[in-house]
Amino acid sequence: MTNFHILAAMGWRPFFQQQLTLEEWDCVIPVRVTEQHKSQLTVVSDSHTFSLPVVPSMPALVVGDWLLLNEQHQFLRLLERYSCFKRKSAGTGHDWQLIAANVDTAFIMCSMNEDFNPSRIERYLALAETADVEPVVVLTKADLTEQPEQWIDNVRSINKQLQVVALNALDSSCADALSDWLKPGSTVVMLGSSGVGKSTLANSLLGEARQLTQGIREDDAKGRHTTTGRSLLPLPNGGLILDTPGMRELQLADCHDGIVSAFADIQQLAEGCRFADCHHHSEPGCAVQAALAQGELDPRRLANYQKLLKEDELNSATLAEKRAKDKAFTRFVNYSQKESRKFKGR
Repeated sequence: MTNFHILAAMGWRPFFQQQLTLEEWDCVIPVRVTEQHKSQLTVVSDSHTFSLPVVPSMPALVVGDWLLLNEQHQFLRLLERYSCFKRKSAGTGHDWQLIAANVDTAFIMCSMNEDFNPSRIERYLALAETADVEPVVVLTKADLTEQPEQWIDNVRSINKQLQVVALNALDSSCADALSDWLKPGSTVVMLGSSGVGKSTLANSLLGEARQLTQGIREDDAKGRHTTTGRSLLPLPNGGLILDTPGMRELQLADCHDGIVSAFADIQQLAEGCRFADCHHHSEPGCAVQAALAQGELDPRRLANYQKLLKEDELNSATLAEKRAKDKAFTRFVNYSQKESRKFKGR
């Protein structure tokens, strides 16, 4: 019988246990995906860690997922996720790319150097709000600045309620600064571009150098890709940290509510606009433009809000069109197979 107490250290909770049928209680093996490769997954059960082959019958899976296996370690089904990070595939792709599943907190990481970008932070905030996950902005490379408070204030100008932590990812004491979110059984995903110190922070929290690290480019302070896969790593204190590759492109889709939530100040202003469908450009009676003229709203923030909404609308329409085509193709295949069986039966 599965020891659910041991699984709790890997993030198992009543949400998943309630999804088991009475028949499954004694005969299935719950496992969590801790690494993802092209042809296999690394999973952990209550007793050991092992590899699971990826087969065509499996749905799209990602690190953080909980699966049910039979006694022969064969895949049975994917348990419902309580949170999931995903983005539109990079480039011209028309598919989803899953980032992480069953996450409690997102560390949105940004360096206190030339690569600092408030608009990028807002993009990640919209993603976290869509996933219904608590965001925490983690500012790294505190050893390279004498006034980290200025960087913190810059982030808080986005939202005064944001949780912001400034630290040196190389310092072992960073675990104390982040302890509120690294509770036993809780899962934290680290999000950010290459070079912000995700793998360095993971190593500091682990107390050993398990993740590869690499320096930034000196000419523009941008990072080089080091982490090429996603790994769910158990920490000494019982929490779990999910290291992800740096994302140079984070295309939003189906994130309208998350964007609105991340820009709640603009949404609140918009309620005072004369027209309900105001686009906040040159319409008469626009409360957002009035706040802009009075210096109460940052022009950059409004421009990014409008940019993300437009991007989300375009990408969502593209993905919806692809889903419709896929459904139509599936119906065609099913109809063809049905007609073929009728013909053979004659």
